[in-house]
Amino acid sequence: MRAAIVILVVAIIVAFSSPGHAATNTGRVAPRARLEPGEFTWHPETSPKGPVLVVVSLPQQHAYVYRNGVLIGRSTVSTGREGKETPTGVFTVLQKKAVHESNIYKGAPMPNMQRLTWTGIALHAGKLPGYPASAGCVRLPLEFSRRLFELTKTGTTVVIADDASDSALVAHPGALMATPEVMKHVTPENVVGSGWTWQPERAPKGPVSIVVSGADRQVWVFRNGEPLGRASISIDAPNYELPRGVFSYVGLENGKRRWVGAGLDAAKAGRVLDDVRAHVVVASEFLTAVQDILNPGDTLAVTPHSLVPPSVVPAPIE
Repeated sequence: MRAAIVILVVAIIVAFSSPGHAATNTGRVAPRARLEPGEFTWHPETSPKGPVLVVVSLPQQHAYVYRNGVLIGRSTVSTGREGKETPTGVFTVLQKKAVHESNIYKGAPMPNMQRLTWTGIALHAGKLPGYPASAGCVRLPLEFSRRLFELTKTGTTVVIADDASDSALVAHPGALMATPEVMKHVTPENVVGSGWTWQPERAPKGPVSIVVSGADRQVWVFRNGEPLGRASISIDAPNYELPRGVFSYVGLENGKRRWVGAGLDAAKAGRVLDDVRAHVVVASEFLTAVQDILNPGDTLAVTPHSLVPPSVVPAPIE
């Protein structure tokens, strides 16, 4: 099975988020937590490098922000009302203006405007009543729009999707997301599997993100936003639960690969990863292939939680 098919995971929200608050701060909501109008999550440390992709789900009235294939933020939005529907498709950011007023609607303010079309469709801050209410633009919470504005650049890809125009994986985004070209060919039934796949030629260079899910018994690898491969894992103890954490690769030190954990000192990060290595088994060929492409700054995210809703795919292979 091709890596482009099996690596992409359907989930409600990145499962290694820790409990906290949403709205206009940097705290994280609990996994799969419901967002109220105006709320958002933002955790860029989960994937610090790589290309950015924004997906707007019209059915959900949510926007998802991915970096290097991994979800780093999620927000409520308000899109076009009846008769002024927001168009679907794959767009690029054409223009950015932190302070902008509408040329069409009598100078209406559009803070942190990111233009998607020259005919008036853009991302920008605005009122969020909890339903489609704009004249076609995608309204965002003010603080979320500011952070997104700082993250993107001219040329960043923005996908706007609905159930009629796109597959379920695009219209209902999850914790991992590849390029629109790849996503068009993915079905929810093929996002996990036994064995392993590896296609490094999909992205010869760029930052690497590795995500491991204990509940799904899977590991996925992205480089420069493209899926390189995935593998099933086994855990040697039935009651063992993977820790939750994000780690950055430092390099080889005395012949051992060293990682630094977000919020952890080096010694504790090493103990956590040694514990994972002692309980988790993955195909040696896959492990070697991944280690061969690692460079300092690459990221490993580990979670005990599932990234795949049980209603989407069968239970993972043990």
